[in-house]
Amino acid sequence: MASNSIPMCDLLSQYRMIQPEIEAAIARVLNSGQVINGPEVTAFEEEIAPACGSKFAVGCGSGTDAILLALAALQIGPGDEVILPPFTFFATVGSICRIGATPVFADIDPVTYNLSPEEVAKKITSRTKAIMPVHLYGQCADMAPLQDLAQSHNLHIIEDAAQSFGAEYQGRRCGGMGTIGSFSFYPSKNLGTYGDAGLCTTNSPELASRMKTLRNHGMEPKYFHKMIGWNARIDAIHAAILRVKLKYIEQWTVQRQAVAARYDEIIQNYRLNSYLDSPVAAPNRRHVWNQYVIRVADRDGLVAHLKANQIGCEIYYPLPLHLQECMQFLGHTPGDFPVSEAAARHVLALPMYPELSESLQVRVIESCSAFLRTTIRRAA
Repeated sequence: MASNSIPMCDLLSQYRMIQPEIEAAIARVLNSGQVINGPEVTAFEEEIAPACGSKFAVGCGSGTDAILLALAALQIGPGDEVILPPFTFFATVGSICRIGATPVFADIDPVTYNLSPEEVAKKITSRTKAIMPVHLYGQCADMAPLQDLAQSHNLHIIEDAAQSFGAEYQGRRCGGMGTIGSFSFYPSKNLGTYGDAGLCTTNSPELASRMKTLRNHGMEPKYFHKMIGWNARIDAIHAAILRVKLKYIEQWTVQRQAVAARYDEIIQNYRLNSYLDSPVAAPNRRHVWNQYVIRVADRDGLVAHLKANQIGCEIYYPLPLHLQECMQFLGHTPGDFPVSEAAARHVLALPMYPELSESLQVRVIESCSAFLRTTIRRAA
């Protein structure tokens, strides 16, 4: 982007701050000669498990691999149903389909955009094996009623925590409230590496052992295959990078929370509350603000305006999963999940990263204000 632009996510500022530590960690791995599995991965798993409120952590190749490993470890497959929201990234539903199970959509809460427990309750059948809440944008789903549903129907909960490392619900960390938690360390995540990597968390030693075997072609011991797995290992270099970043994640979370609070204040100062809806942090939850997502009537017009003014933004997500071309075999049509469809038309993520300055935030909101007020006048 140009020198006067505002990026959606600035990875370089963070990298420059910890560059010596990152380069030392990479060199340590390369000098060890152990770039696949090995002590670096083991150390990473031991250090990150308690940060997720879990006893065990299993590093893997991506957030998608994490969901696949969770499903495979729980032996979910053909004939089984998994309930999930239609408003999330494709990997959630894609993994369910890849494992041979049937995705069953339940609509979302209109305020937090997370899976609605009331809608989930309507979708449980004798074939349901798991509920997969997505902790979207950095905020946990409403887990207590989902846990009640899971317990009463003997279901597993697989937490898709790809966007919410460190988020909490009633004092409990995401990734530690279900049977298995899954995380992504894609570069733009609040805890991200420089490439693809992921993580599964669980309190079950049996499931942890099973996922470690599955991620390595089902081998145990070497060249003896107990089950059909695949290559879902985390690279030792990514484990080393994440060990460095793990030391800073609490500091970065506090900074993100400060950026979100400033956005709220600047929006209020510019009196834009009648033009857009700011995101809401629900009670008894720790929001880690992976994204700061507003809701606005003329979303696409605002996107064009911001981009013309060299301000980064992103739509998470422009088309719900039930309306995606490859999901048409499920037979859904527009109107089936109205809350998700409305969100897809109106949500917009503004620039968000720990180092985002107040002056840049003011520029972002000033640009939003200029467009929104002009649009309203034209409409009038």
